[in-house]
Amino acid sequence: MRVIKKSKVLYWTRHSRDKMGYYRLSESRVKSVINYPDRVEEGIAPKTIAIMKAVTGVKHPYEVWVMVQEVKARRKIISAWRYPGQTSPGDPLPPEILAELENVLE
Repeated sequence: MRVIKKSKVLYWTRHSRDKMGYYRLSESRVKSVINYPDRVEEGIAPKTIAIMKAVTGVKHPYEVWVMVQEVKARRKIISAWRYPGQTSPGDPLPPEILAELENVLE
């Protein structure tokens, strides 16, 4: 598992801002995921990291995922999304998330 350093400047892509609005995720929520992750995995795009924080609720547990890319002195936030339910390490991303990310990374 990779260790995430907290001292980098964040750069928000337009896609990440759009997704944060769609999933109603605040900047502070995304920063919390990055700074206090429950799981860190290799991202699907080259040189990216997928970071997850679980939100446990009795009726509707979900996970907040953030895809970042480390670029010198800054951390580029590529995407953020809310995943309903719980995943296991190494689970593939849902097809709709993969399709969105492929459009951004091209």
